[in-house]
Parts: sequence; structure tokens; C-alpha cells
Amino acid sequence: MSSNKVIVIGGNAGGMSAASQLRRLSPDAEIAVYEKGPVISYSACGIPYYVGGMILDRERLIARTPESFAEKNIQVRTMHEVTAIDMEAKTVAVKNLTDGRTFTDRWDKLLIATGASRVKPPIPGIDADGIFMLSTVESGVAMRKWIETHNPRKALIVGGGYIGLEMADSLSCMMGIDLTILEVAPQLMATLDADMAEFVQKNLESRGVSVRLGEGIEEFVVRDGRVVGAVTKNGRYDADVVLMALGIVPNTKIASDVGIRTGIKGAIVVDETMKTSARDVWAAGDCVQSTNLITGKPMHLALGAVANKQGRAAAFSMSGQREDFPGVLGTAVCRVCGQEIARTGLLEREMIAEGTPYAAVTVRGRTVADYMDYVGYMHVKMIAETPSERIVGAQILGDVGSAKRIDTMAAVITAKMTLEEMLYLDFSYAPPISPLWDPIQQAARSLISKIRG
Repeated sequence: MSSNKVIVIGGNAGGMSAASQLRRLSPDAEIAVYEKGPVISYSACGIPYYVGGMILDRERLIARTPESFAEKNIQVRTMHEVTAIDMEAKTVAVKNLTDGRTFTDRWDKLLIATGASRVKPPIPGIDADGIFMLSTVESGVAMRKWIETHNPRKALIVGGGYIGLEMADSLSCMMGIDLTILEVAPQLMATLDADMAEFVQKNLESRGVSVRLGEGIEEFVVRDGRVVGAVTKNGRYDADVVLMALGIVPNTKIASDVGIRTGIKGAIVVDETMKTSARDVWAAGDCVQSTNLITGKPMHLALGAVANKQGRAAAFSMSGQREDFPGVLGTAVCRVCGQEIARTGLLEREMIAEGTPYAAVTVRGRTVADYMDYVGYMHVKMIAETPSERIVGAQILGDVGSAKRIDTMAAVITAKMTLEEMLYLDFSYAPPISPLWDPIQQAARSLISKIRG
């Protein structure tokens, strides 16, 4: 029997990244992965585009199969749910969801990568046919099949975050379905400042999407088991299909049940090596909390790229080596009805909450030289501490070619650069690729002038 048995609970980004890296670092380790769903290593971010028809084959969403991991001597069992952890005996209880049988498996080291689940509020009628919560490949397949079968005329999206707006792109801008978005908050996209979120709303409304802020669902109207509408404080909205996109909660009950420390939103607390409060137990992915690189405070961020990096760091630690996961800025991008949206670092309201003096500007710039016939435009918002002029946040909205500039801003913020240091970075220039003064450097120049008067 192996004295280096590793069990991974969860077979998506964090878990499979850790398993793969651990195999490279510890060739002799026995590695077993238990995943309660039917597939592993799938792209949750690609599901809205599958529903909208941009991706025709569901298999394109699946990056790796259990068989591909078997070739690396990593045992992966799908449709197997870990129901409990015994810390003293160092075992897990496992249920085979196909035949109902249960068994135990032992471990020397354990990685919890159980992910997160979509919020499902107790709204009357929420279990009716035609109401979906996209979180797995199967849920995407089911929603696409429903749309193809029932040809809905009216759709309703409840929630104005990333998944909701990406599905707005699919349902309205790609498929032409009459769409209403309901958001209980006073703005779309809580990860943006309100002034930038207003640009997102105006773009959606210009494409025929109805956006209703400050409205939450009180009940769904159901007929013959199918959803036909929803009721809010302001009245009824007809709908043939509904997407619930109210955010996520970390899946951490299995950890908290054995006393593993949890924190913000119930996410598992880990150190920079992804170790939990329990001996020989690590965690990675959407079930853990991260550290904000600017404030040093905990935050919960559910992104595949983050989960992959956390899995890598966990594998190094589990192998007896060390490669820390330093934290996050919340860097994210998406595209909604032709508009690219990007953000990183802190928002104005977060600077206010921190009590940190700051200045912010928003500039309008071009994607390429203004004499090119395919020139596009963007808005760049930049935030810096005062009087240090250290850059702490950026938000970008615009035409094709705008959003990936946020990666430069993430690097600048991570490096703790000042506005002047960024202003004189040696950026490239060619008329068909960029303007002479890149919009993010225009924003830095404008912010310097504002701060220095």
C-alpha cells in the first residue's frame, strides 16, 4: 500500500490542475480524483456560448477526459461523490452515484476542490420547467435543448453579473429572443463602478434588451408545469425561458463539517501554499477564499484561471516543495453584445470603504489610429492613491481590441507602479494596431494632471 496516497475531491479546474502538476512533481504518488458529475475539466465559461450556438458540439467544452489522465497514472472516477471526511482515520466516504454503492478510501494527503454552486433562492415556482441555472455542461445542454425544442419568444434573466450578461449576449444579440434582465441592485455588474456600469446598460438597451434595476422576483407564474412569467413588485413579465444568475456560494459543507476553518462567504481559509487549517489537507478553486493583492484582505473570487493557479501552488506544497499563490486583483473580461468589458484592482467605492485618499479619471480613446477605417473606441477609468500616485484600479469598456489592455493594467498594479512610471512605459505603436498614445497611457496622463492640479 502506498505511503503517499493523494485524494482530490473535485475534478474541474483546481482539482485537475493540482493532480496534473503533482504527477510531474511526485512520479511515485498514488493519485485518485473523485468527481460527482459526469465530466471533468470542462469550461464553465464556454457554456453561454454553447447555449447561444457559437459552439456547436458540447464535447468542445471538455478539455480532458478521465482516460487522458489514466495515461498519466491518475485515477479519475466520475459520478462519485465524497460525502464525508474522517480526519482521524484519514479516509473519505464515497458514494457511487450510478449504482448507489458506498465505500471508503484512505489518504495521506487530501485536496478539497469542490467548487461552488449557483444561488437558488426559495422563490415559489422556481422548480418549473424552463427555468435554468447554468453551472455544468449538463445544465447548458438542457437549456439549449429547451430553446431548440420550444422556440421561446420571450426570455428573462434574473441577475446582472457576468453569467447573466454573457447569456444576454447569447439570447438577445445572437438568437434574437425578446429579453428582459431583472437586477435587484441599483446597477448591473457589481464588479464595476456605477458610472461604468451605465455604459453597459446603455449598450444593452440600444440592442433592444430591457433592463430593470431594483427589481427582484417574488414568484414565478407556472402553467402545466412550465414557466410562463414572473412577478415583481412592479408587475408581471411574460417569459418562455428563464435564467437564474444570482451568483454563487462555495461548496464547503464537507470541510466545515470536520472543523476546517472557513471565512468570507463560507469559503475555506488557506495560506499562500493553499494549506487549510487541518493537517495534511489543502484546498483550491472556487471553494476557497483568496487574498486581495492591494488590501491584503480576504475575498472570494470564482474564476477558472485563478483556480488553475491555486491548484498548481497546492501541488507544489503537497509534494514538499513550495511555490506560493500570492493573491488576486479580480481581473476579469467579458463581451456583451459587441461591447468588451474589463476590470482589475479596486473600485472607487472600495477606496472609499478603505478610507484611502484617491483620484480617478475616465477618458475616451481609440483602439487604433483615428485615420484607420476600422477605428473603434473605448472608455478607460483609472484609479490611483493620493498623494503616492500608485495605480490601484482600472476598468475598460469598448469596441473590439479594448479589453485585453486590462492585462497590462493588472501587471502595472501588481508591480505597484505609479502613474508616471506607467506613463513612460515603452509601449508599441503602429497605426493598424494601436494609437500613438495608448488609451491607458492617456488615462495615466490625465490622472497625473488631475492630481497635480
